[in-house]
Amino acid sequence: MIAPDVRLGRNVVIPHPELVNLYGCTIGDSCKIASFVEIQRGVVLGNNVKVEAFAFIPTGVRIEDGVFIGPHVCFTNDRYPRAASEAGELLAADDWEVVPTLVKRGASIGANATIMCGVTIGENSLVGAGSTVTHDVAPNMLAVGSPARPVGPRPQA
Repeated sequence: MIAPDVRLGRNVVIPHPELVNLYGCTIGDSCKIASFVEIQRGVVLGNNVKVEAFAFIPTGVRIEDGVFIGPHVCFTNDRYPRAASEAGELLAADDWEVVPTLVKRGASIGANATIMCGVTIGENSLVGAGSTVTHDVAPNMLAVGSPARPVGPRPQA
C-alpha cells in the first residue's frame, strides 16, 4: 500500500504497489522499489535509489542519491528497544528516541545486512552481504562481517 501522504518523485518504479508498505516518506526521482519493502514516516530517499525486496527502512533513516539497498536489508532506529515499560505497560510512540542513520551518495548495502541506528555509511562505500554495521563506514571503503570491519577500498566493478 502506498499511503496518500507519500511524496513520489518523477519516474519512480514500483512494479507491485499493492505489495509495499510506504507511508509518510519521500521518494526521489527515478527510484525503484521492489516488492515487500516497508519505508516508514519521515524517511527520505534521494534520486536514483534502488531498494530490493524485503528491505525495512524505518523512521530516522536518510538515504542519498544513487544508493543500492540489497534484499532483506534491515535498518534499526532505536538503541534500546523495548515493548513494555518497567510497569509492564505497552510503550507509546513518545516513550523512545529515534536515532538517525545516514547512507551517503553512491553507497551499496549487500543482501541481509543489518544497519544499527546512529551510523553513517560513507559515500561510495560497500557493506558486504550479511554484515552487521555497528559503527560508521568510511567513504570508498569495503566493510564486511559481524560486526562489520573495514577490509580495504571498495572494489571497482
